Amino acid sequence: MEGSEPARSSDCGRGSSWAACIGLHNYKLKDVFTWHLLKTIAMGQALSMLICGTAVSCQYLAEAGVETPVFQSFLNYVLLLLTYTVSLSCRTDDGNMLQILKTKWWRYLLMGLTDVEANYAIVKAYQFTTLTSIQLLDCFVIPVLMVLSWFFLKTRYRLVHFVAVAVCLLGVGAMVGADLLAGRDQGSTSDVLLGDGLVLVGAALYAVSNVCQEYTVKNLSREEFLGMMGLFGTLISGIQLAILETNAVVDLKWNWKIIMLFAAYALCMYALYSFMPLVIKMTSATAVNLSLLTSDLFSLFCGIFLFQFSFSGLYIVSFVVITVGFVMFNAMSTYSPGPGSASSAEELDNPSLSEGEMLYQKPHQRAGGTADVLLERVEGSETPSSLSPLMTTASQTRNNDAQQFIAALFGSSCLPSLLLPMFQF
Repeated sequence: MEGSEPARSSDCGRGSSWAACIGLHNYKLKDVFTWHLLKTIAMGQALSMLICGTAVSCQYLAEAGVETPVFQSFLNYVLLLLTYTVSLSCRTDDGNMLQILKTKWWRYLLMGLTDVEANYAIVKAYQFTTLTSIQLLDCFVIPVLMVLSWFFLKTRYRLVHFVAVAVCLLGVGAMVGADLLAGRDQGSTSDVLLGDGLVLVGAALYAVSNVCQEYTVKNLSREEFLGMMGLFGTLISGIQLAILETNAVVDLKWNWKIIMLFAAYALCMYALYSFMPLVIKMTSATAVNLSLLTSDLFSLFCGIFLFQFSFSGLYIVSFVVITVGFVMFNAMSTYSPGPGSASSAEELDNPSLSEGEMLYQKPHQRAGGTADVLLERVEGSETPSSLSPLMTTASQTRNNDAQQFIAALFGSSCLPSLLLPMFQF
């Protein structure tokens, strides 16, 4: 009835709690710490561990006097080519590789170029600037990613998301402070300005690549993205390898240790590229990059045991702060238009409600289409029968995502059938 609705408490006025100010006043802990959120955190940290694996293998290669960043990336793209590109070429439907190349070849060429050069710029920066600068400036990927998502993916963030990003960056600051206190300000200072510029360029290119990846995996398919990335990444990095590192690769003193380190790096990168689209599809590119901020911490923890790095309690503080920021970011959904979804973010904030019903997105659900929007009754009344197909579609979509992740992780073994009940939404 008109005039009987309670006033919206999202305004941040005098006497309002911090939760009300950032938009979390309607959420309880049980609504935030859901099984879906815990799985998202676990998957994000699995990706961080894969990045840690690449960092450790790079450290051992550096100690062996090996500096071949383009060749290392080339190995990863070749693995993608031999699996996903070959699989894509065997398709006979409308999504076959020939049809993709006829209509979208230039888009994937630009995506491959962006990804290859982002990897190269970040690795090259280590020759000119310090580790501290790289750790700090590499966070530039997050604001760039949010801006690009806002304009190109039409993602709409709320105040809590910006606060969460700030909290995560505070955690990175604590990690950098721990590095300085431990005397780990490693790296070159031969040309700090050039090195810092390379980090910023690399971070911006990573943001562009991640936005393209999110759009592709949510609107097309993961296989198409990885297949085209394998094709054009191999082509571009192969040309760059021939120009820049042919002599370096030929002059390598090959032995079993060097071969194993190259294999470890390539497999970690291959697993990272294979699994990351699955996590992005379940969440968003911004959320995934926030979870990846802990990768440096995992590398430091490994360094304490493998390379005798000094330990600092600030590392633990940094990990906790970054995790808190990640939870805050996922506590409230972003909005992205999708097929059949609301036409504007305002419709999500101010829905038309029938009596006793409320349209909202639960905090563990990501926006991006009707499959992620649930309509539920307030005060425990039954769900309208007209909404059953929508809710069934949402459940099926999320379960399919879980099946894809498990299949990619364990292949064709019997483990997927055993683990699938744990991943039911």
